[in-house]
Amino acid sequence: MTFHMCVRSNPMLRQTNLAVWRAWRSWKLSLHSSTVCASSGPGPGPGPGPLDGSEELSSVSADKPPHTPVMLKEVLYYLDIKRGQVVLDMTFGGGGHTKAILNMVPEVTVLALDRDPTAISLAQQLAKEYSGRVKPLLGRFSELEALLSTMNIKPGSIDAVLLDAGCSSMQMDQAERGFSLSKDGPLDMRMDEKRYPDMPCAADVVNTLDQQALASILTAYGEERHARKIASTIVEARRVSPITRTQQLASVVAGSFPAAVVYARKDRLHRPAHVATKTFQALRIFVNDELNELHAGLRAARAALTPGGRLCVITFHSLEDRLVKRFLQGDDLSNLDQYHFSPRKQGTGKEKLADEKSDGGSVHWLPLRRKVITPEKYDVKDNPRGRSAKLRAALRR
Repeated sequence: MTFHMCVRSNPMLRQTNLAVWRAWRSWKLSLHSSTVCASSGPGPGPGPGPLDGSEELSSVSADKPPHTPVMLKEVLYYLDIKRGQVVLDMTFGGGGHTKAILNMVPEVTVLALDRDPTAISLAQQLAKEYSGRVKPLLGRFSELEALLSTMNIKPGSIDAVLLDAGCSSMQMDQAERGFSLSKDGPLDMRMDEKRYPDMPCAADVVNTLDQQALASILTAYGEERHARKIASTIVEARRVSPITRTQQLASVVAGSFPAAVVYARKDRLHRPAHVATKTFQALRIFVNDELNELHAGLRAARAALTPGGRLCVITFHSLEDRLVKRFLQGDDLSNLDQYHFSPRKQGTGKEKLADEKSDGGSVHWLPLRRKVITPEKYDVKDNPRGRSAKLRAALRR
């Protein structure tokens, strides 16, 4: 898949924000046939590569046991899965949620979707353990409708859907994937690079786009207050040498600040957080087109669910949660600019969208709980990576 095809096949991308669209345009004009990723050391090389993720599977298994699934107790409670039902796990990842569902509910069938071939390899292993009860699906949220059609699964026939947005712990733990700033590896960040080896990676972004475009991305997708300063430092650094490694980029971003404030930011556990954290988030979202994919996934879940079916969505930052909240309220998100670049406009408190109901839902959704659900303190202690998780649950009307 060339960059030109990526843009043409995603018209919603052009509507999100003019500055970010200009970033894509300048990227298209300046990228050459050989990308920075192709020469950045370990990582995906030229050619299509295997689709089963088998090369990475052994390292996943050897590194550590699968991570604890986020907010498992709450997910199982709100999905309320019954014997013999069909469940769609839209982000299989390491399979923690799916395994719990299979073990808890007899005769349930789980459709296991993931865009990452490595995750699908794990799903295929699980399918062997639970014969006939796990159906692996390799693809993005935007490809789900076609995938279900090939399996003769009709719209409105799925009983429960789980969508766990963002980057999986498995991806974060593999240094060669380039997601983590704490592990040195090639600056990649593509979730499905094995399927689309020609898709531009994070190194292409930081080494190709101009300063204004970089700042726009950091502002839009990382909500980074110091975006201009960081973008300027990146442009200066790449003039000396291309930025091709994760810790190289982290050091460059840290160079934008006095040494005393590199770890001055705090996470929800009040632990020091590196100043490059939001930069990495912004690049990952941009490279994988995550917000448009999330919106596509929510629409696909709405079409797939039977009336009375349940949806649980876990998000990890405000951009995702804002999108999910407004989707469930019936907001028109055809132009994503309306929600993730500025807060929803507040009126007198008396106005409602035509699609919005007094119960906080919409014509399509009834919220199972009005307020967002967050992890309990003991869950965060056991699974610190889930500290920023937010869960929203709704019933399909």
